[in-house]
Amino acid sequence: MDRLPYWQRKSLFEMTSAEWEALCDGCGRCCLIKLEDPDDGEIVHTEVTCHLLDTKACRCGDYANRKAVVEDCVQLSPENVAELNFMPPSCAYRRLAEGRDLAWWHPLVSGDPNSVHEAGISVRGRVVSETLIADEDLEDHIVDWPGQEIIEA
Repeated sequence: MDRLPYWQRKSLFEMTSAEWEALCDGCGRCCLIKLEDPDDGEIVHTEVTCHLLDTKACRCGDYANRKAVVEDCVQLSPENVAELNFMPPSCAYRRLAEGRDLAWWHPLVSGDPNSVHEAGISVRGRVVSETLIADEDLEDHIVDWPGQEIIEA
Protein backbone atom coordinates (compact mmCIF):
# COMPACT_ATOMS: atom_id res chain seq x y z
CA MET A 1 0.00 0.00 0.00
CA ASP A 2 1.36 3.38 -1.01
CA ARG A 3 1.78 5.63 2.05
CA LEU A 4 1.98 8.91 0.13
CA PRO A 5 -0.92 11.29 0.74
CA TYR A 6 -3.54 11.31 -1.99
CA TRP A 7 -2.46 14.69 -3.43
CA GLN A 8 1.00 13.21 -4.09
CA ARG A 9 -0.37 9.96 -5.56
CA LYS A 10 -3.21 11.27 -7.71
CA SER A 11 -3.55 13.87 -10.39
CA LEU A 12 -6.18 16.56 -9.92
CA PHE A 13 -8.28 14.66 -12.48
CA GLU A 14 -8.13 11.43 -10.45
CA MET A 15 -9.34 12.91 -7.17
CA THR A 16 -12.78 12.29 -5.77
CA SER A 17 -14.95 15.33 -5.19
CA ALA A 18 -14.30 15.04 -1.43
CA GLU A 19 -10.53 14.96 -2.02
CA TRP A 20 -10.80 17.91 -4.40
CA GLU A 21 -12.80 19.98 -1.91
CA ALA A 22 -10.37 19.12 0.92
CA LEU A 23 -7.56 20.77 -1.06
CA CYS A 24 -9.00 24.20 -0.28
CA ASP A 25 -6.89 25.57 2.55
CA GLY A 26 -9.48 28.16 3.58
CA CYS A 27 -7.29 31.20 2.94
CA GLY A 28 -10.00 33.21 1.16
CA ARG A 29 -7.53 34.74 -1.31
CA CYS A 30 -9.44 33.49 -4.33
CA CYS A 31 -12.40 35.56 -3.11
CA LEU A 32 -10.48 38.84 -3.31
CA ILE A 33 -11.72 41.28 -5.92
CA LYS A 34 -9.16 41.46 -8.70
CA LEU A 35 -8.70 44.17 -11.30
CA GLU A 36 -7.29 43.61 -14.77
CA ASP A 37 -5.38 46.29 -16.65
CA PRO A 38 -7.13 46.55 -20.04
CA ASP A 39 -3.86 47.50 -21.76
CA ASP A 40 -1.53 44.71 -20.66
CA GLY A 41 -3.84 42.22 -18.91
CA GLU A 42 -1.96 42.50 -15.60
CA ILE A 43 -4.04 41.27 -12.67
CA VAL A 44 -3.85 43.13 -9.35
CA HIS A 45 -5.47 42.16 -6.08
CA THR A 46 -7.43 44.36 -3.77
CA GLU A 47 -8.13 44.03 -0.08
CA VAL A 48 -11.82 43.84 -0.98
CA THR A 49 -13.66 40.52 -0.88
CA CYS A 50 -16.73 39.06 -2.47
CA HIS A 51 -19.77 39.78 -0.35
CA LEU A 52 -20.31 36.06 0.22
CA LEU A 53 -16.98 35.53 1.98
CA ASP A 54 -17.22 34.97 5.71
CA THR A 55 -14.10 36.96 6.58
CA LYS A 56 -13.65 35.28 9.97
CA ALA A 57 -13.93 31.70 8.73
CA CYS A 58 -12.41 32.55 5.30
CA ARG A 59 -15.04 30.38 3.64
CA CYS A 60 -17.86 31.15 1.27
CA GLY A 61 -21.07 31.94 3.13
CA ASP A 62 -23.19 30.31 0.41
CA TYR A 63 -20.83 27.86 -1.28
CA ALA A 64 -23.55 25.63 -2.74
CA ASN A 65 -25.28 28.55 -4.47
CA ARG A 66 -22.34 30.86 -5.14
CA LYS A 67 -22.59 30.68 -8.93
CA ALA A 68 -26.26 31.63 -8.84
CA VAL A 69 -25.64 34.52 -6.43
CA VAL A 70 -22.35 35.82 -7.89
CA GLU A 71 -22.51 35.59 -11.66
CA ASP A 72 -18.76 35.92 -12.25
CA CYS A 73 -17.71 33.51 -9.50
CA VAL A 74 -15.28 31.05 -11.06
CA GLN A 75 -15.78 27.42 -10.15
CA LEU A 76 -12.41 25.71 -10.04
CA SER A 77 -12.01 22.38 -11.77
CA PRO A 78 -9.14 20.18 -12.88
CA GLU A 79 -9.87 21.40 -16.40
CA ASN A 80 -9.51 25.12 -15.71
CA VAL A 81 -7.21 25.58 -12.71
CA ALA A 82 -3.99 25.65 -14.75
CA GLU A 83 -5.26 28.56 -16.86
CA LEU A 84 -6.54 30.74 -14.02
CA ASN A 85 -3.69 33.24 -13.70
CA PHE A 86 -5.51 35.19 -11.00
CA MET A 87 -5.35 32.35 -8.48
CA PRO A 88 -2.84 33.13 -5.73
CA PRO A 89 0.48 31.27 -5.88
CA SER A 90 -0.34 29.84 -2.44
CA CYS A 91 -3.46 28.08 -3.75
CA ALA A 92 -3.25 24.31 -3.32
CA TYR A 93 -5.01 23.73 -6.63
CA ARG A 94 -2.57 26.00 -8.45
CA ARG A 95 0.45 24.55 -6.63
CA LEU A 96 -0.50 21.00 -7.58
CA ALA A 97 -1.36 21.99 -11.17
CA GLU A 98 2.14 23.52 -11.42
CA GLY A 99 3.79 20.35 -10.10
CA ARG A 100 4.50 21.75 -6.62
CA ASP A 101 3.49 20.15 -3.34
CA LEU A 102 1.24 21.60 -0.68
CA ALA A 103 2.85 24.14 1.63
CA TRP A 104 3.79 23.27 5.22
CA TRP A 105 0.95 25.42 6.57
CA HIS A 106 -1.75 23.69 4.50
CA PRO A 107 -4.21 22.00 6.90
CA LEU A 108 -3.81 18.65 5.10
CA VAL A 109 -0.07 18.79 5.81
CA SER A 110 -0.11 20.38 9.26
CA GLY A 111 -3.20 18.56 10.52
CA ASP A 112 -4.43 21.89 11.92
CA PRO A 113 -7.21 23.87 10.19
CA ASN A 114 -5.87 27.06 11.80
CA SER A 115 -2.33 26.73 10.43
CA VAL A 116 -3.26 28.73 7.31
CA HIS A 117 -4.35 31.61 9.55
CA GLU A 118 -1.46 31.28 12.01
CA ALA A 119 1.03 31.36 9.12
CA GLY A 120 -0.48 34.67 7.93
CA ILE A 121 -1.59 33.23 4.60
CA SER A 122 -5.32 33.80 4.97
CA VAL A 123 -7.22 37.04 4.47
CA ARG A 124 -8.57 36.94 8.04
CA GLY A 125 -8.42 40.38 9.62
CA ARG A 126 -7.02 42.08 6.51
CA VAL A 127 -9.98 42.62 4.19
CA VAL A 128 -13.22 44.50 3.75
CA SER A 129 -16.42 43.32 2.04
CA GLU A 130 -17.34 44.69 -1.35
CA THR A 131 -20.64 45.79 0.19
CA LEU A 132 -18.71 48.63 1.85
CA ILE A 133 -16.72 49.79 -1.20
CA ALA A 134 -18.07 51.51 -4.31
CA ASP A 135 -16.88 50.00 -7.61
CA GLU A 136 -15.29 53.30 -8.61
CA ASP A 137 -13.18 53.19 -5.42
CA LEU A 138 -11.73 49.69 -5.94
CA GLU A 139 -8.49 51.08 -7.37
CA ASP A 140 -7.90 52.78 -4.02
CA HIS A 141 -7.80 49.31 -2.42
CA ILE A 142 -5.11 47.64 -4.57
CA VAL A 143 -2.56 45.88 -2.39
CA ASP A 144 0.59 43.84 -2.70
CA TRP A 145 -0.60 40.93 -0.66
CA PRO A 146 1.58 40.44 2.45
CA GLY A 147 3.58 37.25 2.65
CA GLN A 148 3.87 36.74 -1.11
CA GLU A 149 7.55 35.78 -0.76
CA ILE A 150 6.62 33.12 1.83
CA ILE A 151 4.14 31.36 -0.39
CA GLU A 152 6.07 31.35 -3.64
CA ALA A 153 8.35 28.50 -2.48
